[in-house]
Amino acid sequence: MTFDLIIPDSLWAVRYDGEEENAFYQAFDKWSDPIWLRDFFFQNKNDLNEHFKITNIDKAIYETIDNADKLQCLILDLALESNLEQVFRPLEPSRTGDVLLGKEKAKGEPVRHSSWLRIYAIKVGESTYIITGGAIKLTATMQEREHTLAELQKMEIVRNHLISEGVVDTEGFIDLIQTL
Repeated sequence: MTFDLIIPDSLWAVRYDGEEENAFYQAFDKWSDPIWLRDFFFQNKNDLNEHFKITNIDKAIYETIDNADKLQCLILDLALESNLEQVFRPLEPSRTGDVLLGKEKAKGEPVRHSSWLRIYAIKVGESTYIITGGAIKLTATMQEREHTLAELQKMEIVRNHLISEGVVDTEGFIDLIQTL
Protein backbone atom coordinates (compact mmCIF):
# COMPACT_ATOMS: atom_id res chain seq x y z
CA MET A 1 0.00 0.00 0.00
CA THR A 2 1.09 3.53 -0.76
CA PHE A 3 -0.36 6.92 0.05
CA ASP A 4 -1.29 9.59 -2.49
CA LEU A 5 -1.32 13.23 -1.54
CA ILE A 6 -4.68 14.83 -2.29
CA ILE A 7 -4.24 18.20 -0.51
CA PRO A 8 -0.92 19.19 1.14
CA ASP A 9 -0.84 19.07 4.92
CA SER A 10 -4.32 17.64 5.34
CA LEU A 11 -5.59 14.93 3.01
CA TRP A 12 -4.09 11.69 1.74
CA ALA A 13 -5.61 8.57 0.20
CA VAL A 14 -4.54 4.94 0.28
CA ARG A 15 -3.59 3.33 -3.00
CA TYR A 16 -3.94 -0.38 -2.36
CA ASP A 17 -1.48 -2.76 -3.98
CA GLY A 18 -2.48 -3.58 -7.55
CA GLU A 19 -4.91 -0.64 -7.83
CA GLU A 20 -4.55 2.06 -10.49
CA GLU A 21 -6.43 4.71 -8.49
CA ASN A 22 -6.40 5.64 -4.84
CA ALA A 23 -9.38 5.03 -2.56
CA PHE A 24 -10.63 8.63 -2.72
CA TYR A 25 -10.89 8.79 -6.50
CA GLN A 26 -12.19 5.21 -6.76
CA ALA A 27 -15.18 6.05 -4.57
CA PHE A 28 -16.11 9.19 -6.46
CA ASP A 29 -15.53 7.54 -9.84
CA LYS A 30 -18.05 4.81 -8.92
CA TRP A 31 -20.54 7.33 -7.54
CA SER A 32 -20.52 9.30 -10.80
CA ASP A 33 -20.93 6.23 -13.04
CA PRO A 34 -24.63 5.66 -13.83
CA ILE A 35 -24.00 2.11 -15.05
CA TRP A 36 -22.17 1.12 -11.86
CA LEU A 37 -24.87 2.83 -9.77
CA ARG A 38 -27.70 1.11 -11.66
CA ASP A 39 -26.11 -2.30 -10.96
CA PHE A 40 -25.50 -1.40 -7.30
CA PHE A 41 -29.02 -0.14 -6.64
CA PHE A 42 -30.59 -3.03 -8.53
CA GLN A 43 -28.65 -5.49 -6.34
CA ASN A 44 -29.58 -3.53 -3.20
CA LYS A 45 -33.12 -2.43 -4.10
CA ASN A 46 -34.63 -4.06 -1.01
CA ASP A 47 -32.36 -2.03 1.30
CA LEU A 48 -33.05 1.13 -0.70
CA ASN A 49 -36.79 0.61 -0.30
CA GLU A 50 -36.73 -0.62 3.29
CA HIS A 51 -34.45 2.05 4.75
CA PHE A 52 -35.09 5.02 2.45
CA LYS A 53 -38.54 4.23 0.98
CA ILE A 54 -37.18 4.72 -2.55
CA THR A 55 -38.36 2.35 -5.26
CA ASN A 56 -37.24 4.38 -8.28
CA ILE A 57 -33.65 3.37 -9.09
CA ASP A 58 -33.25 6.29 -11.51
CA LYS A 59 -34.06 8.68 -8.65
CA ALA A 60 -31.45 6.99 -6.46
CA ILE A 61 -28.85 7.28 -9.24
CA TYR A 62 -29.56 10.99 -9.76
CA GLU A 63 -29.42 11.72 -6.02
CA THR A 64 -26.16 9.80 -5.65
CA ILE A 65 -24.41 11.61 -8.50
CA ASP A 66 -25.56 15.00 -7.21
CA ASN A 67 -24.69 14.24 -3.59
CA ALA A 68 -21.29 12.77 -4.53
CA ASP A 69 -20.34 15.91 -6.43
CA LYS A 70 -21.29 18.08 -3.45
CA LEU A 71 -19.45 15.82 -0.97
CA GLN A 72 -16.27 15.77 -3.05
CA CYS A 73 -16.30 19.57 -3.39
CA LEU A 74 -16.95 19.97 0.35
CA ILE A 75 -14.08 17.68 1.33
CA LEU A 76 -11.63 19.29 -1.09
CA ASP A 77 -12.65 22.83 -0.11
CA LEU A 78 -12.33 22.11 3.59
CA ALA A 79 -9.03 20.31 3.04
CA LEU A 80 -7.63 23.41 1.35
CA GLU A 81 -8.57 25.37 4.46
CA SER A 82 -7.18 22.63 6.75
CA ASN A 83 -10.60 22.40 8.30
CA LEU A 84 -11.58 18.78 7.70
CA GLU A 85 -12.74 18.50 11.31
CA GLN A 86 -16.02 20.02 10.10
CA VAL A 87 -16.87 17.09 7.84
CA PHE A 88 -15.24 14.02 9.43
CA ARG A 89 -16.80 12.47 12.51
CA PRO A 90 -15.93 9.41 14.59
CA LEU A 91 -17.10 6.18 12.97
CA GLU A 92 -18.43 4.96 16.31
CA PRO A 93 -21.19 7.33 17.48
CA SER A 94 -20.37 6.64 21.13
CA ARG A 95 -16.77 7.90 20.79
CA THR A 96 -16.53 11.38 22.29
CA GLY A 97 -12.81 12.16 22.02
CA ASP A 98 -9.77 11.58 19.88
CA VAL A 99 -8.12 8.16 19.88
CA LEU A 100 -4.86 7.03 18.36
CA LEU A 101 -5.43 6.75 14.60
CA GLY A 102 -9.18 7.08 14.99
CA LYS A 103 -11.58 5.68 12.42
CA GLU A 104 -13.63 8.49 10.88
CA LYS A 105 -16.42 9.00 8.36
CA ALA A 106 -17.73 11.83 6.24
CA LYS A 107 -21.31 11.81 4.98
CA GLY A 108 -23.01 13.60 2.17
CA GLU A 109 -25.45 16.38 2.94
CA PRO A 110 -29.03 15.31 3.62
CA VAL A 111 -31.32 16.15 0.72
CA ARG A 112 -34.77 14.59 1.11
CA HIS A 113 -33.36 12.00 3.53
CA SER A 114 -30.07 11.28 5.26
CA SER A 115 -27.22 10.66 2.85
CA TRP A 116 -26.14 7.11 2.09
CA LEU A 117 -22.69 8.18 0.87
CA ARG A 118 -19.75 7.58 3.19
CA ILE A 119 -16.05 8.35 2.89
CA TYR A 120 -13.96 6.49 5.44
CA ALA A 121 -10.64 7.70 6.81
CA ILE A 122 -8.04 7.33 9.51
CA LYS A 123 -7.32 10.51 11.45
CA VAL A 124 -3.57 10.81 11.95
CA GLY A 125 -3.56 14.25 13.52
CA GLU A 126 -5.48 17.48 13.80
CA SER A 127 -7.09 18.05 10.39
CA THR A 128 -4.94 15.32 8.80
CA TYR A 129 -6.76 12.35 7.32
CA ILE A 130 -5.99 9.30 5.18
CA ILE A 131 -8.94 8.19 3.06
CA THR A 132 -9.27 4.39 3.14
CA GLY A 133 -12.39 4.00 1.00
CA GLY A 134 -16.01 4.85 0.49
CA ALA A 135 -19.37 3.12 0.30
CA ILE A 136 -23.06 3.57 -0.22
CA LYS A 137 -24.51 2.60 3.15
CA LEU A 138 -28.18 1.64 2.92
CA THR A 139 -28.48 -0.27 6.22
CA ALA A 140 -28.34 0.69 9.89
CA THR A 141 -24.94 -0.89 10.48
CA MET A 142 -21.91 -1.61 8.33
CA GLN A 143 -21.82 -5.23 9.44
CA GLU A 144 -25.11 -5.98 7.65
CA ARG A 145 -23.71 -5.94 4.11
CA GLU A 146 -20.57 -7.34 2.53
CA HIS A 147 -19.55 -4.11 0.75
CA THR A 148 -19.69 -1.98 3.93
CA LEU A 149 -18.06 -4.69 6.02
CA ALA A 150 -15.19 -4.68 3.49
CA GLU A 151 -14.73 -0.95 4.16
CA LEU A 152 -14.45 -1.64 7.90
CA GLN A 153 -11.81 -4.26 7.17
CA LYS A 154 -9.85 -1.86 4.94
CA MET A 155 -9.85 0.75 7.71
CA GLU A 156 -8.48 -1.80 10.15
CA ILE A 157 -5.79 -2.97 7.69
CA VAL A 158 -4.59 0.61 7.12
CA ARG A 159 -4.71 1.43 10.83
CA ASN A 160 -2.72 -1.71 11.70
CA HIS A 161 -0.19 -0.92 8.96
CA LEU A 162 0.35 2.57 10.34
CA ILE A 163 0.75 1.25 13.88
CA SER A 164 3.25 -1.39 12.71
CA GLU A 165 5.25 1.40 11.06
CA GLY A 166 5.27 3.38 14.34
CA VAL A 167 2.92 6.10 13.10
CA VAL A 168 1.04 7.79 15.94
CA ASP A 169 0.59 11.31 14.57
CA THR A 170 0.98 13.53 11.51
CA GLU A 171 4.73 13.90 11.99
CA GLY A 172 5.19 10.13 12.10
CA PHE A 173 3.06 9.74 8.99
CA ILE A 174 5.13 12.32 7.09
CA ASP A 175 8.28 10.49 8.16
CA LEU A 176 6.80 7.24 6.81
CA ILE A 177 5.88 8.84 3.49
CA GLN A 178 9.39 10.19 3.06
CA THR A 179 10.86 6.69 3.44
CA LEU A 180 8.56 5.13 0.80
